[in-house]
Parts: sequence; C-alpha cells; structure tokens
Amino acid sequence: MDAVILAAGLGTRLRPHTLHTPKPLLPVRGRPILDWGLGALPASVERVLVVVHYLKEQVEEYLKTQKHVRDWLTVFQDKPQGTGDALLRCREHLRSDHFLVVNGDDLFGARDLAALARCSAGVLVHVVDEPRKFGIVFQKPDGTLEKLVEKPPLEGRRLANTGAYAFPRSVFEIELKLSPRGEYEITDYVTNLAARQPVQVVEAQFWLPIGTEEAWKNAEKENLEAVLTGRGKPEA
Repeated sequence: MDAVILAAGLGTRLRPHTLHTPKPLLPVRGRPILDWGLGALPASVERVLVVVHYLKEQVEEYLKTQKHVRDWLTVFQDKPQGTGDALLRCREHLRSDHFLVVNGDDLFGARDLAALARCSAGVLVHVVDEPRKFGIVFQKPDGTLEKLVEKPPLEGRRLANTGAYAFPRSVFEIELKLSPRGEYEITDYVTNLAARQPVQVVEAQFWLPIGTEEAWKNAEKENLEAVLTGRGKPEA
C-alpha cells in the first residue's frame, strides 16, 4: 500500500528553529522527526508520497539518504491551501486503492499505525485532557466515527484526532469546500466519508505532536526505539 506524509507546513510555532530547517527535519534524539515517522510505518507500506512546500529541497535531499523506504516521491504543494488540498494533489500519483495519510511532524507508534493500516477506513485517536486544543472525535453507537469537531468548548478527557488516517481511494469522490479559515481540510474528507461508510476509530497507545518547543524538548526524553520497533509504549 501507499502512504502519504504531509510535510509542507511552515512550522511557524517553532520559529526561529524552522527559519532554515523544515519542521519535519528538526532533530529528535539525533534523527529527523520525519525519519522516526518513516521508520514507524507498517511493513505493508511499499511506497511513500511526501507532500512538500517549505524548504522542499532539504526534504528531498533527506529522502535520498534515508534507508526506510526505497520507493518514494515528493508532491509539491505550490500554494498551500490546507491538508485536504495536500491530499488531493496526491490523487493522480497513488497506486493503491487503500492508503495511509500521516502528519510528517508528529511522532506515532509503529503498532498503532499497523492497526490503522488494517482498517479499510479509519482515524487514529488519542486521549487528551484539554479538548479545546484539539480536533475531537465523536462516535456513533457502534463505535465508528460520526464526525470530527475542531476545538469544541468541552471539558474532560476526550478522544483527539492525531492526524493519521486510513482511506479508500473513493474518498476522492467527496468534493471539499473551503473552510471558514479559507482552507480545504482533510478532516472534512473524514467526516464526509463517515456518512458514506464505517470509519473505524483506532485508539493509539502513543502519540507525540511536535507543536511547540516544549513538546520538541520532551520528545528527547522518550525511548523512541520502543515505539519505532513496535515493542510497546516508550518509557521516559
């Protein structure tokens, strides 16, 4: 199967560190974030499409040297208009009828991504204590996805969208509309797909979004090899 890695963002929240280095190439325990991400992909992934924009040449140079995936291709998002637009640009390049989509600047567990890949359609979630800061998953009575709501005014522990998905090619039959912030959102693909077919909700054992400098520093404390090899949740 194919996997799409979203790596076109500007990384504005991690400036000045991202002024000369794209966020997916920031180092964590001596390796780029993107390197950890590629290493965590399941064995069923044979080909990777990496969506690039900001400092794309650096990402391409890294991909030429990495040892995780032999078959890879960069897809240039010349005018970033959101994650939905990034995925749409990959449509003509995808070879498989079932594929993964993963944020290129977050850290995911190998076993979690393997479980997600076994779903014909799915979203990877993780429990959070501050739902107002995340996209939150709402489920149907059978446990499948009903909808995703961005930063709802809720309290208490909730399941957050991690930004990792399993999609069938039929997802491209859905026509996206611009969101209130003027972008095409991949979450609209997910919610609309859930109205057409069951979308499984897969709860992750590990997820570390690198959204702030504090989170980046905390990643240095994790035993990421455990996650990368799928032997379990890392311990600090």
